[in-house]
Amino acid sequence: MARARRIPDDLARQQADQPAGEVAHFGADEPLVLDAGISLAPFQIAYRTYGTLNAERSNAILVCHALTGDQHVASQNPVTGKSGWWDIMIGPGKPIDTDRYFVICTNVLGGCMGTTGPASTDPATGQPYGLSLPLITIPDMVRAQAMLVKRLGIDTLFSVVGGSMGGMQVLQWAAQYRDAVFSAMPIATAARHSAQNIAFHEVGRQAIMADPEWRGGRYLAEGTRPSAGLAVARMAAHITYLSDAALHRKFGRRFQDRDAPTFSFDADFQVESYLRYQGEAFVERFDANSYLYVTRAMDYFDIAADHGGSLARAFAGTRTRFCVVSFTSDWLFPTADSRQVVHALNAAGASVSFAEITSDKGHDAFLLDEPELFAITRGFLDSAARARGIA
Repeated sequence: MARARRIPDDLARQQADQPAGEVAHFGADEPLVLDAGISLAPFQIAYRTYGTLNAERSNAILVCHALTGDQHVASQNPVTGKSGWWDIMIGPGKPIDTDRYFVICTNVLGGCMGTTGPASTDPATGQPYGLSLPLITIPDMVRAQAMLVKRLGIDTLFSVVGGSMGGMQVLQWAAQYRDAVFSAMPIATAARHSAQNIAFHEVGRQAIMADPEWRGGRYLAEGTRPSAGLAVARMAAHITYLSDAALHRKFGRRFQDRDAPTFSFDADFQVESYLRYQGEAFVERFDANSYLYVTRAMDYFDIAADHGGSLARAFAGTRTRFCVVSFTSDWLFPTADSRQVVHALNAAGASVSFAEITSDKGHDAFLLDEPELFAITRGFLDSAARARGIA
């Protein structure tokens, strides 16, 4: 496995304050009230748009990214130079067709690609926020997105679509802004984080914080970064995105560039080399404190808890059309999580369809070449567009 390409620190760092693409600035007179009980102001949201907003402003789709994604959903990433993380799904003639729809994707609050997060400069000190930034929740992320959507002059989103943590945002949008969401497509997600997933996140956070270079979260101000800890966190998390079948098919027990074991702690196996590569590459593009903040936001997510313990109550009276999708080999957000959402939507009298896609690719299947997902997405949006009167 080749080593990850070394990216200059300043290239990744500058995206936190001066990101590529569009940026919406919200001043002291437009504070964002956080669930932590603190008002955040000023702050900014980095985002990208694709396609054209129609005259009726009725064709806007908000795409929400997963844990380590960003706003560059269908365009080149300015740090890595790679194609957009979902350009297989979004573009002219693709399932989310930019010849037909106006697509918006924001970097989430707490992220590190231009929306205010721990790597951003605190205007009060001139230094990176670090851990002085209040903790962020999924509802906080959605409230920030809603402020952007309002600024863009859009009253109702035609659809909100996302997988994993993006799917959590989709569900939060549908519960919190039900009159502003015509259709919603939560993919490979859940209405709350499980104990197992919280446990995996805690392992990653402890790996970061145990790295001496974390410096109590002050590493940017002190000119260093906890690369080893963040790489281990990524390696552990990446295992949860795959399935046993996918790992066996791709690597098995094959050796890496050798015919026999070295009887050392070198990466003898291909799967070891692959995980090390994933860790090294991740460190080059993602901020360690952002990883702490965004994983914590996922851990706190529990829609039912905000509605008296009833998930159905969260969606009572909704007129939003839903399409819920899961994958058979996803053990991070198994089909049972999606069924729980579907049952709650049925109890709330919502219009909902559900698809469990047979795949051995694990949780990451929603990001990969899955023709059935493409067909379902296209069909769902086509049907919703007809009902919405979108040509």
